[in-house]
Amino acid sequence: MSARAPRIEFAVGAFLLLALASLLVLAIASTNGSFGFGGGTYEVTARFSNLGPLRQNAPVKIGGVAIGKVARIGLDPVKLDSVVTLAIDDRYDDLPADTSAAILTSGLLGESYVGLKPGGDPDPLKPGDEIFLTQSSVDIIELVGKYMFSGGADNAGAKAGNAPAAEGDGDDALPDYLK
Repeated sequence: MSARAPRIEFAVGAFLLLALASLLVLAIASTNGSFGFGGGTYEVTARFSNLGPLRQNAPVKIGGVAIGKVARIGLDPVKLDSVVTLAIDDRYDDLPADTSAAILTSGLLGESYVGLKPGGDPDPLKPGDEIFLTQSSVDIIELVGKYMFSGGADNAGAKAGNAPAAEGDGDDALPDYLK
């Protein structure tokens, strides 16, 4: 056995340990962002009456581009509103004070996120400010139930007394394909 073998084994072992440590750091940073390789964030709050499936660490987006995440979700014990704290990247510190927030869903059954729409106010949002223009989550199951059990639209004309005109009523007679 040559004297070179222990050095090569040590180098290979050190390389493997370095690779595993790099993968561990990458995995932790991508799952919960605790290492935060980017800059800092500032927090603003928004009140919603219904959060739907919104969860902590959900993205905050403007025009489909993620600019932050949901830091905390709580309940106001006085007004019984859901209070969502948004951690927005410092690069976007010039959002107008009249920015609106809505809870949206990616696709039909995708993840929920907070979508922001900037307004036109010259004053920017400051850390700790509240977004007052909000739109709560839409409950798809509730909408489907209302549509299914609302009586439908096919008999709405008959209820209002708008019966179709009979044949031979002059120019107001409906063609056969509309009857």
